[in-house]
Amino acid sequence: MSSVPASLRVQRATARIVLAVLSAAYLWAVAWLTLRARPYGSDIADALDRLLVWLAQRESTAWITFDRVEFAANVAMFVPLGVFAVLWFGVRGWWTAPLLGLAVSGAIETLQAAYLDSRVPDVRDIVANTLGATIGMLLMLLLAFLLLPRRDR
Repeated sequence: MSSVPASLRVQRATARIVLAVLSAAYLWAVAWLTLRARPYGSDIADALDRLLVWLAQRESTAWITFDRVEFAANVAMFVPLGVFAVLWFGVRGWWTAPLLGLAVSGAIETLQAAYLDSRVPDVRDIVANTLGATIGMLLMLLLAFLLLPRRDR
């Protein structure tokens, strides 16, 4: 017999199911964004172009370019992967987050190169995505350090 109460086992199982559903939804969203012929529609492209022109006209924001916005978006898109990695593998499995970021990003770039003529695979995307997963992992480690009792870390 297990020494863990039945109610706690049910809570843990429920939490794992919710985590699995959220992880699957996240991975589907990343695939949807990255493995389509175009990452976004012409309406968003037009709005982004107008915003970048507006920012370029101001001295204080002229440094905000498409390349920087794209890099930041790639970082942000993979922060949840780092969070999910720590939730799945625990604080001691922190090292899986950067590896997962690298592996998933590498797979995306490989699929884009092989099957999507309209997309341009880029090593900078792999760097940005891996950085995002690492940031997500660091945020989770910080939370664990601040919230968990010392013996549970």
